[in-house]
Amino acid sequence: MTLKEIKELLQAEVICGDHHLGTEIILAGGSDLMSDVLAFGKPGLLLLTGLTNLQSVRTADIIEAKAIIYVRGKKPDDQTIKLAAEKNIPLLSTPLMMYEACGLLYQAGIPGVSPANNSNKAND
Repeated sequence: MTLKEIKELLQAEVICGDHHLGTEIILAGGSDLMSDVLAFGKPGLLLLTGLTNLQSVRTADIIEAKAIIYVRGKKPDDQTIKLAAEKNIPLLSTPLMMYEACGLLYQAGIPGVSPANNSNKAND
């Protein structure tokens, strides 16, 4: 599923990185705890979070996430947007709650990562 299709599914708006909308997304995960993202995230992950500060972008960069979608209509500040642009990490914002956004992605066939099943890999 492409990031553009996910954008439409989640009624999201692009904050930065609209030239990445053709990116294929095969794995997603949602968390506001960046320590969990670092522990269980995988390269290629689509990160859903309500945390809009610089740490969300830094964490996404470390795990080689494909994009970040901020939930609950949240939007990052200009400094966070600038860092995401420098790191080539697209940022989107959806008005949906994290539970609903993750459920829609799962229903659409995008698997997630979890401590119980940490074998999901974007490169499998």
